[in-house]
Amino acid sequence: MQRWDRVEAFIEVVRLGTFSAAASHLKVSTSHISRLVSQLENQLGIQLLYRTTRQIRLTDAGALYIEHCQHLFDGLKDAEQAISELQAKPRGMLRLTSATTFGERYIAPLVNNFQCLHPELDVHMHFTNRPVELIEEGFDIAIRMGVLKDSSLIARRLCERREYVVGSQAYFRQTPPPHTLAELSQHRCLVGSRPSWLFDVNGQRREVRVEGCWTGNSGPALLDAALKGLGLAQLPDYYVAPHLASGELVAVLEPFQHYDTAVWAVYPRHRHLSPKIRQLVDYLVANIAQVLPNTQTN
Repeated sequence: MQRWDRVEAFIEVVRLGTFSAAASHLKVSTSHISRLVSQLENQLGIQLLYRTTRQIRLTDAGALYIEHCQHLFDGLKDAEQAISELQAKPRGMLRLTSATTFGERYIAPLVNNFQCLHPELDVHMHFTNRPVELIEEGFDIAIRMGVLKDSSLIARRLCERREYVVGSQAYFRQTPPPHTLAELSQHRCLVGSRPSWLFDVNGQRREVRVEGCWTGNSGPALLDAALKGLGLAQLPDYYVAPHLASGELVAVLEPFQHYDTAVWAVYPRHRHLSPKIRQLVDYLVANIAQVLPNTQTN
């Protein structure tokens, strides 16, 4: 502990320019600061400061020593701030964006629960299926689906997200189920916001462009079309799970199902992550399984 006190005294003398200013900052006497610096020099066996009645300046050894010591004290301050933030309560404005259906069904109830626990938090939730520029548009957290693009953002995995190709019992009474990806060209495919469907072929990601007599950018509308026998659709598990369980929909092409996809909480990289972001993401990770259909697992 004495060594740290001596190093701290030396750093503050250099930072503030005088022994008296360092003493005032550390709330000790000037003579005590002078004694600590002298003890440090004796301990190291070399002079660190040139002292005159008007000023102090670093010796070559002092300049080298403070360069290394400053990193130690910066790290100590970072550690103390991290612990302080860990104990702090979430407060202030938190802005979150999410894909519409998943956000409305599963994210919003959890965020609402979190706000009940932390009433000093102001929440702004924005639901959209367009790509959102997180930093440029001023959001703290984004809930994103599928395979993430490389970026400088931090991503925490919330849960798996699996895509199923499904059709209704009525549809398959008219048209035999496909067993290969090539057979999709023989089917009426219901096209959502993506013109291609994602599959896995021998461990490799494969995108297959599909066509049909129905196109729309709404997941619920796409699900309704599939339930009414208008064709095949590729939809995430959280849309189709109850209908697969009831037998209303039948999954096909399961050997080609692509598994390397998930739901993510994404947020900007900060040296000190604010408590509201860190604690909300932790809460989502811990509780998302409680609100998802049974086919979803963390």
